[in-house]
Amino acid sequence: MRIADFNSPAADNISRLIEERGLKQVYIAEKAGYKAQELNDMLNGRRLIKACDIPRIALALDVEINDIYSAGKKGE
Repeated sequence: MRIADFNSPAADNISRLIEERGLKQVYIAEKAGYKAQELNDMLNGRRLIKACDIPRIALALDVEINDIYSAGKKGE
């Protein structure tokens, strides 16, 4: 399995949440305490999104942790 497979659906939903809010990845990365390239690597399957990363990203996005995992299911 590839890293991208492990990161999905969280990476897809984080990207969607960033876009829906009209934010930039660099802003969320800095707010979560990452370099822009680190977050980009997570979202593009080059770096594993660990369980400890999710709360930091959720706080930066001002969403609940569960929103990161359920964001893609709202329209289903």
